[in-house]
Amino acid sequence: MIAKPPFLKVGRSALQRRWADRLDAEGARRAEAIAGTHGLSNTLARILAGRGVEVTNTADFLEPRLKNAMPDPSVMVDADRAIARLAQAIRARESIAIFGDYDVDGACSAALLAGYLRVFGLRPLIHIPDRLTEGYGPNSEAIRGLKVEGASLLVCVDCGTSGHGPLGEAKALGMDVIVLDHHQAPVELPAIDALVNPNRQDDLSGLGHLCAAGVVFLLLAGLNRALRSEGQTLPDLIAMLDLVALATIADVVPLTGLNRAYVAQGLKIMRQRERPGLAALADVARLDAAPEAWHLGYLIGPRINAGGRIGDAALGARLLLAENPHEARRIAETLDGLNRERQAVEEAMLMEAEAQALQQLGMQEQDRDILVVAGEGWHPGIVGIIAGRLKERFRRPAFAIAANEGALTGSGRSMAGVDLGAGVRAAVEAGLAIKGGGHLMAAGVTLPPGGVAAFAEFLETTLGEAARLARADDTLLIDAALSAESLTPDFVTTMAKAGPFGQGNPEPVFALPAHRLADVMELKGGHIKAVLLSSGGARLEAMAFRAGGKPLGEALLAARGETVHLAGTASLDHWGGRTKVSFRVMDIARVS
Repeated sequence: MIAKPPFLKVGRSALQRRWADRLDAEGARRAEAIAGTHGLSNTLARILAGRGVEVTNTADFLEPRLKNAMPDPSVMVDADRAIARLAQAIRARESIAIFGDYDVDGACSAALLAGYLRVFGLRPLIHIPDRLTEGYGPNSEAIRGLKVEGASLLVCVDCGTSGHGPLGEAKALGMDVIVLDHHQAPVELPAIDALVNPNRQDDLSGLGHLCAAGVVFLLLAGLNRALRSEGQTLPDLIAMLDLVALATIADVVPLTGLNRAYVAQGLKIMRQRERPGLAALADVARLDAAPEAWHLGYLIGPRINAGGRIGDAALGARLLLAENPHEARRIAETLDGLNRERQAVEEAMLMEAEAQALQQLGMQEQDRDILVVAGEGWHPGIVGIIAGRLKERFRRPAFAIAANEGALTGSGRSMAGVDLGAGVRAAVEAGLAIKGGGHLMAAGVTLPPGGVAAFAEFLETTLGEAARLARADDTLLIDAALSAESLTPDFVTTMAKAGPFGQGNPEPVFALPAHRLADVMELKGGHIKAVLLSSGGARLEAMAFRAGGKPLGEALLAARGETVHLAGTASLDHWGGRTKVSFRVMDIARVS
């Protein structure tokens, strides 16, 4: 097979990437058919074709509807058993305990189920474990406490699939147990009343792409169906889709099928600002525009996560369930403060981590393909963010390890083609890690004292070649070439019809050929601002976020006044009553 020529002849950009047209010849033909059949612009048709859309499903893709995407909840293994047990608990007005995870998906899942039960007058107990003292998943001490408080039914959300010991103790204490989860499942599952997880190995529903909140919502739809025949006044599930949308974006699950409908409809609900907690959080985040998918990932989600990372892990769920606007504002301000504290801690850790990485990469005879950095006193709740930053900057899978009182806990982030979860599981089997696991792109690990160096060498040996190949094949896929004149608010609005964008449905990447960098400056926070001029004289403002002192920022500053090719994404910036287009620079290349 003959490789396509590089897009705009960019075989090696400033970030050492090859640019390529996202569409092959077949994709280009499909784009033409989509444009002709549905009367769409060529650019929008190219974006749709580049995301696997066919002529026959274009209309459904552009208007994702929940009623078209929702399967029968009963297709999930154990769903009917879970629905029957929850219906029984509602009728009997039992005391129900909800055990969640400390991230956004866990908070949303807990709030979703608790909010549903509150409509029937129940006040379920909610326990979100502390990341540092309890760790992930159900634990025996917390379960015993919930039993003492009177719980007869325990529902684990976004956790519990591997909780054999603690859930066995819950059963021994006389509690019934339901798990609603989405994490990868072992062959042997806990012996409980119902375990609903589309990723359990005997589940053939094809819903493994859902986050936990998506699973919970689907189960609640089945519960509504079960209770409707009894003449019950039922909760408005559509009004709860804001939580499902937030969890789906924050947990970075693929925006395809049902997930895309969840987010599209959930954003509409969120824009009505009827949930006090989310309205308050949007206000403290200074979100003065209608929320889009990226706002959930970069403004709302991190603030909810801040409670689980460095504060009270239960704050997120309490915020999402808050009914009083004043209470919601108080919790939102607390989370906003914790997020600022998290950013400050992250900045200090990142400086130390980058220095270690540069030292590792500076040894040419030992140039590392997998980065493993560690720091005494680093916060375990932030190491995942640090690993992600290292991966972005150095284009290598990275692990950050926190050393605290002899304990070594870390988190890693990978790149396409390097299965980090498999590498960690292999390290556990080799006796180099106490416990650990994950998936293709992310993993967590606990190491024995003094075990960082051996772990790093093992990953280098096991995954180094895959990382080198992935780096050599690093390609930036371009959806279309445009000029600054084309990037109008109307154009960006039209392209947004292909959204919501996220994992599995990436934002369109546009190339701006031969534009002059009229001005480039570094702003506070390490952001780089540029003013672009097309050959026709059109002016466009562009930003490269957190690029200061990094290859992209240095390349932009060095090219001030020159004519270059740029690649990036376009969005609308609403400020001071005006709407303008903002271009986020992803890469730069010299004109050949």
